[in-house]
Amino acid sequence: MFQGETAITIDDKGRLAIPTAYRDLVARECGNRLVITYNPFEAGCLYLYPLPVWEKVRDQVNALPRTKKNSRLLQLKLVGAAAFAEPDGSARISIPASQRSAVGIEKKAVLLGMGDKFELWSEQAHHAQIRQTLGDADLGDDLQDLVL
Repeated sequence: MFQGETAITIDDKGRLAIPTAYRDLVARECGNRLVITYNPFEAGCLYLYPLPVWEKVRDQVNALPRTKKNSRLLQLKLVGAAAFAEPDGSARISIPASQRSAVGIEKKAVLLGMGDKFELWSEQAHHAQIRQTLGDADLGDDLQDLVL
């Protein structure tokens, strides 16, 4: 569904404009309803889910036992921090200030289409992640059979 890398500017009110290439797709796939939450696996990044995809993820995460520490942390980071977002008339969505601050997103960010969701990275974290990935020649045995 979503793919590609787009440099994004966050305005002074904490809004980003959905790239033109994704606007019709976002409208069609989720009725312009997105959910923003933390990436629980990597610092410097937020997830932006289309609402139908989010509902499945949310239900899976909430089904985990709340008495286990890792499950509880995942529930806090994903479900507890989730915020709904709908584009305004200029196709902009507001990213909560607390989330922007926590992951270090300021003026410049990078939006990645990752199939069923977007990832919104701070520019610095994204560049660091890319440098690390490009420098890691050994991606592991479990990926050796992929045709890239």
